[in-house]
Amino acid sequence: MSEPTSSLQYATAEIEELRQVFQPVFDQVGKGNLDREKDRVFPHEQVRRLIDAQLGAIRIPRSLGGFGASLQQTFQLLRELGAADPNVAHVWRNHLAFVEDRLNAPRSPATEVWIKRFLSGEFVGGGWTEANNGTYADIRTKLVPAGDHWLLTGAKFYATGSLYADWLDVLAVNPEGVPTTALVKADQPGVSLTDDWTGFGQKTTASGSATYTQARVESANLFPATERFAYQGLFYQTSLLAILAGITQATLRDGREALLNRKRNYGHGLAERAADDPQLLQVIGKVSALAYGADSALFTATAVLDEVAHAHIAGDAEAKKQRLVEAHVAVTNAQIVIIEAALQATTVVFDALGSSGVSETLLLDRHWRNARTLASHNPRVYKERILGDWHVNQADPTKAYGLPAGQSE
Repeated sequence: MSEPTSSLQYATAEIEELRQVFQPVFDQVGKGNLDREKDRVFPHEQVRRLIDAQLGAIRIPRSLGGFGASLQQTFQLLRELGAADPNVAHVWRNHLAFVEDRLNAPRSPATEVWIKRFLSGEFVGGGWTEANNGTYADIRTKLVPAGDHWLLTGAKFYATGSLYADWLDVLAVNPEGVPTTALVKADQPGVSLTDDWTGFGQKTTASGSATYTQARVESANLFPATERFAYQGLFYQTSLLAILAGITQATLRDGREALLNRKRNYGHGLAERAADDPQLLQVIGKVSALAYGADSALFTATAVLDEVAHAHIAGDAEAKKQRLVEAHVAVTNAQIVIIEAALQATTVVFDALGSSGVSETLLLDRHWRNARTLASHNPRVYKERILGDWHVNQADPTKAYGLPAGQSE
């Protein structure tokens, strides 16, 4: 057997083992979620608890000091974290994606340094989206050489997780115009992070602006964007889908509890006790089915993602290419199913609750606001078109994006 060329390995973890480690931490994260939502309190303590529990090492193989989880297991856990607090879950998107990138990268001393950083609790945030209406076709963030290092200047928006991070993953172009990702130390001169996110949902993800003014970047921390792992865009998208599935599960949880706590029913209801009313029970049953559909779609799509990773481990370029097409189709299908489930569940749940359901004490509207915000990433109308084009014309769904790794805005 040939020597592996990357640090990626077949999964060795069991999901119940992982849950035993992380579910108690997720439960702690869930406490205080309502107060943080009401007062826009940033969950620094909660993110740190997860870092200390080594959630960031979940995909690192056991032989290298991590948990050895599969992609399917990773996204199952992210779904469960999303049910506890979707803001905290979203903070992990950039970090987990960069860990996956370093695991896919060829083995080298620089890669080993990054794996040690992950294991020691160093956290990655950042963003690729250009501020000031820039696009991936018009990247205005620049890298210029400065002796033995580089200087980064530019502005980004949607810099999710940046306020919690030690490192920022930034997309720029070098003097030759080559798209390059730079890992920038967050606590240095020339880096300015601003909490100016104005969205009505996902309010504490630190998804505001990041401005770089000749920020120092070491040469070892530059990576050509075209060499990022092939399923990067799918990983980013599936992270959002996992959180949306978590929100749908949380809607079922909170809707069931709110119905049980209803003290009275309408005069034209079908039972004196609201929790005995068949029509209201039907609503909760519908939310349950929507949550089940979201979970099933996530479970199916992430199994296909694991097949892409397996082809990479095996060094089978042809199989990897085919698995990527299948994964794009699977994740796109899942996106359409999960977004629909989340938006419908977070709306219809109020039909079971009456006027008491809109109380700011319950803050059940947070589920719809958070779901709607996440669903607005990578709009599904485009994904429906891409999926239809594949079915009818066999158009390659991997060619729809501006970068080979499939990162869409």
